[in-house]
Amino acid sequence: MSQDTLSLFVRVVRKRSEAEDIVSFELADPHGRPLPASSAGAHIDVRVRDGVIRQYSLCNHPEAPDRYLIAVLREPESRGGSLAMHDEIQEGDLLQISAPKNHFPLKPAGRYLLLAGGIGITPILSMADHLASTQADFALHYATRSPARMAFRERLETAAYADRVHSHFDDGDEAQRFDLDALLDAADTETHVYICGPAGFIDHVLSTCKARGWSDDRLHREYFSGAAVDTSDDTGFDIKIASTGAVFSVPDDKTVHKVLEENGIEVMVSCEEGVCGTCLTRVLEGIPDHRDLYLDDDEHAANDQFTPCCSRAKSKMLVLDL
Repeated sequence: MSQDTLSLFVRVVRKRSEAEDIVSFELADPHGRPLPASSAGAHIDVRVRDGVIRQYSLCNHPEAPDRYLIAVLREPESRGGSLAMHDEIQEGDLLQISAPKNHFPLKPAGRYLLLAGGIGITPILSMADHLASTQADFALHYATRSPARMAFRERLETAAYADRVHSHFDDGDEAQRFDLDALLDAADTETHVYICGPAGFIDHVLSTCKARGWSDDRLHREYFSGAAVDTSDDTGFDIKIASTGAVFSVPDDKTVHKVLEENGIEVMVSCEEGVCGTCLTRVLEGIPDHRDLYLDDDEHAANDQFTPCCSRAKSKMLVLDL
């Protein structure tokens, strides 16, 4: 990612444990100035250390731009972002960040069903705050393994909309378990679902909704990490740059982004897992092998764009609009 997109410096004014393995960071302008406005579901890019840029959802009220609030789950198997945030970033430190971006916006609907799994509560929190402030009809269901892993529990229990918050724990009694079928039975055709959390949680919700005939335009999701992909059968292919006619070979052990970078062609990337959409690139010819979690099924079927950070090609060549 180009460093000039990380145009803001903020100070960590508070670091707090929110639940087991989850820490929140309250960020403010070092000079007390308002921060750029955000919207419900937005995220920021954070430069955690040299060469490590990660995305974190904003979980502050979107209409309160004097502070940003993010939360980070400690993931021992991560590529360095979460461990650095937990162990190295302290109160008083300065962080370089981007202005808020939103790939997970709220859209007009008659009713909203907000579903969060684990750390997926972060964008859902800002959505609940916004919907409550606009008197929208919504319910929030939050599933975690145990109460100890429920982040922002006090905030949710004392919120003005606490009566619309429902907590579900894997280790709790059967009566409070997350029952997706019951929720969908009670939903009408004006209900839109917003889901964030582990890939398995999201995929379960999406597949269940689609099996019941829900259309894609009523299903909204945000993944935090890429899907596991079997790369054992990967083969090489070529990419052609439309503006110059240059052709480069992509071997089976390199990404399109890496090959572009090696040849001086910059495409901004962030997550490197096909989750965020930062590197989305138009495809003029050829058939991509989509491996992202950002585009929906219809967008995959169109085959006119792909994510060079992780996706590959089914055809011998992809002609890119670069």
